[in-house]
Amino acid sequence: MERDEHERAGELPEGLSRRDAEILAFERQWWKYAGAKEQAVRELFDLSPTRYYQLLNALIDSPAALAHDPMLVKRLRRMRSSRQRARSARRLGVQP
Repeated sequence: MERDEHERAGELPEGLSRRDAEILAFERQWWKYAGAKEQAVRELFDLSPTRYYQLLNALIDSPAALAHDPMLVKRLRRMRSSRQRARSARRLGVQP
């Protein structure tokens, strides 16, 4: 079954919780929400932005998330790596 078929059937890949799937769905379409992303995170997940990003970072490292939505997870991993490189370059005083 493809991801959409699993979601319609109410099934999730092994190792992926309902909240994990909801976080991935939010990341796929967060830009549809009016206002700041952080406010939407508070309203939808009842989490602080810091805790949300901690959960998201752990989630995108999981094989279950990769199996659930490979394109999204790979894009989020690339974005995270890019931000990490930029932070390291700033700390070292090097232009990226």
